[in-house]
Amino acid sequence: MTQKPDQCLGEWIDREALAEAMIPLIGQLYRNNNVVTSIYGRGLINRSVIAILKAHRFARHRIADEAELSVHDTFQILKTMSEMNLGAASVDLGKLVAKYKEAGNGRNLEQFVREELAEVADKRHASSARKGTDVVLYGFGRIGRLLARILIEKTGGGDGLRLRAIVVRKGADNDLVKRASLLRRDSVHGPFDGTITIDEENSTITANGNLIQVIYSNDPASVDYTQYGIENALLVDNTGKWRDAEGLGQHLKCPGVARVVLTAPGKGELKNIVHGINHGDITADDKIISAASCTTNAIVPVLKAVNDQYGIVNGHVETVHSYTNDQNLIDNFHKGSRRGRSAALNMVITETGAATAAAKALPVLKGKLTGNAIRVPTPNVSMAILNLNLEKATSREEINEYLRQMAMHSDLQKQIDFVNSQEVVSTDFVGSRHAGVVDAEATICNDNRVVLYVWYDNEFGYSCQVVRVMEDMAGVNPPAFPR
Repeated sequence: MTQKPDQCLGEWIDREALAEAMIPLIGQLYRNNNVVTSIYGRGLINRSVIAILKAHRFARHRIADEAELSVHDTFQILKTMSEMNLGAASVDLGKLVAKYKEAGNGRNLEQFVREELAEVADKRHASSARKGTDVVLYGFGRIGRLLARILIEKTGGGDGLRLRAIVVRKGADNDLVKRASLLRRDSVHGPFDGTITIDEENSTITANGNLIQVIYSNDPASVDYTQYGIENALLVDNTGKWRDAEGLGQHLKCPGVARVVLTAPGKGELKNIVHGINHGDITADDKIISAASCTTNAIVPVLKAVNDQYGIVNGHVETVHSYTNDQNLIDNFHKGSRRGRSAALNMVITETGAATAAAKALPVLKGKLTGNAIRVPTPNVSMAILNLNLEKATSREEINEYLRQMAMHSDLQKQIDFVNSQEVVSTDFVGSRHAGVVDAEATICNDNRVVLYVWYDNEFGYSCQVVRVMEDMAGVNPPAFPR
């Protein structure tokens, strides 16, 4: 049936009005009840009307008949949730609608939602005390600043992770102004979404109501965090200077620090955690863990999914990686091979430990993978090419559909995303919150040999994985619905 222009515009205006009405409900549930809402993994908190409608449109890739998710349905769910006095929870509205259509059993949508979320109904804490876990960022480079953005965005009512301090070496008399400016403006990820003020006298940055103490120190073992009111903190070392238990253990000597997360591959006996794969290995006794590398986080979830279904005999991982701050802008001396040549002008062959590190998170892969890397003249977003020999034969269509289902409905949905377009390029994945994105159009398959192309935002996507590890260490992950 052909739509008329006025009808098409009228329907759009109706959807806009409903999305606009959703915004205060989403915000109130988040700030008052610590309820995080999403649509097939796309977060709705602090999003615009258009962003909410785009999330509904995106859902067609996750629905069997590729119909657009109804804003009328999601609005009704939010309205019902707002009346239930909910406790902390993570609720995927898209999946809730899909489950209702499959298992509503004659109930209306309100009845279904009330029964589905009964576990957390009337569980909102009456106390107004903010008892979140204190977080310290040790180092404030690319990853440190993105972690700060994510933590500030996820502050909510203050019951989860709370960024309390950053620790840096003082670089100039106007150091605080420069640090705040780098948080406020980012050449790759755009401007900070909110407000930032500084207090040079007290050496603090206030970002969206988060008072962040800036501490200047050259020694990881000499800071007394308790003098800033910081207790039992989770410290994230973003420097990469220390990668073993002995070096990182210096942080634990500081009053106020309870646990440490490293944002680089750990050495020795440190657990290398890829969230979604082995985060269940984190125990209360673990004082120091590694969140592995961006590439390890990108490839391991896809490798696990493929291995579970088809079995991996062996393979090679080639990483096409954006240049990093470790390389030279122009030709100059560098202790590493080839890295002294201009990062902005050259493709640079270098090593990667991702193939070996993958086995630390997924031991079944031990000895099965080789790896190498090519640094290329782009500032962000990388690609892993997985050239695999499988135990079972498959087809391009079959393995693509399997990975699409894994991205939609599996426990790896936060790690694996899926795109099916012949037009996407690297900048389309800036800001991706997934560990990796399977490019279905690039998949090559011949019997039991498959080549998979996985995009990943090696800065932001990795930082999201780090925060997920932090939430597990702090025990602030709420129950997820639908079950």
